[in-house]
Amino acid sequence: MANRHHLKLLKRGARVWNAWRARHLEVRPNLIRAPLEGVHLNGVDLLGANLYEATLRRTILTESRLGEANLGGADLSDANLTNANLIKAVLCGATLMGTDLTRANLTGATITWANMCDATLTQATLRGTDLTGTALTGAKLLQADLSGSNLRGADLSDADLNGANLRDANLYRASLSRAKLRGANCTGATLNQADLRAACLRDSVLAQASLKGALLTEAQFGGANLQRTDLRWADGSRAVFSESLLSDANLIAAMLNQASFIGADLSGANLSMACLSEADFYLASLQGAILKGTNLRGADLRGANLRRAILSGADLRETKLTGALFDPGTFPG
Repeated sequence: MANRHHLKLLKRGARVWNAWRARHLEVRPNLIRAPLEGVHLNGVDLLGANLYEATLRRTILTESRLGEANLGGADLSDANLTNANLIKAVLCGATLMGTDLTRANLTGATITWANMCDATLTQATLRGTDLTGTALTGAKLLQADLSGSNLRGADLSDADLNGANLRDANLYRASLSRAKLRGANCTGATLNQADLRAACLRDSVLAQASLKGALLTEAQFGGANLQRTDLRWADGSRAVFSESLLSDANLIAAMLNQASFIGADLSGANLSMACLSEADFYLASLQGAILKGTNLRGADLRGANLRRAILSGADLRETKLTGALFDPGTFPG
């Protein structure tokens, strides 16, 4: 349980508490299971404090110092942590539903298996943060910095990640269904087996990212940069890649039936054994692409550039090829 003296001092407000802390730097505050619901603690110094399973619902902690604090299992629902410092804090299993963490610094924090549904993390810093298994459904992460973070198995469905930095982040088996990632930087990110159904990734950067076995049904990638991206075995019927850059991408055995690649650049891409029946490649560039054994039955390739493309064993029955460009001898039959 919480140290009674520590709890009494803290409830007197940030000014009294901070003055006491300045004189007792050697003391690690013991606030285990402390009842602090709705208390105003703007700018409070709780660096390294033990707040395990503390009740902090609706508590005001703007610009507070919580670096390296233990907030495991704490209830921070609807608390205000705007501009708070939570560097290397521990929030395993904590509840942060509706919590305001706008511009908060959570660099290197451990927030595994926490509940952050509907939390606001706009412009928050979460570099190298561990969010394994955390629920972030409907969370606002606009322009948040999640570079190098671990979001393995996290639930980000319906989350707003527009303009977020997810460079080199681990999103293995994460749920991003219906999430908004417009203009997001996902360069080098791991999205293997992630659920991106109906997600919006327009104008995003996924260069050299890995989406092996990802679910992409009806996902929107219009204008996105997927250069050298690994999309092997991805499953995404009716996904939209119009005007996107997919040069040198790996789409071996991808299931992208009825997908749209209108005006897309797939030069040098490997689409061997991919299922692309009824896909739309109108005016797309497939120059030098590998289409060995690719199912293109009923696809629209009107005006597409197929020069130097390898089409051996490709299924081109009922394919529209009006105005398509290809080298003599490369087109079967």
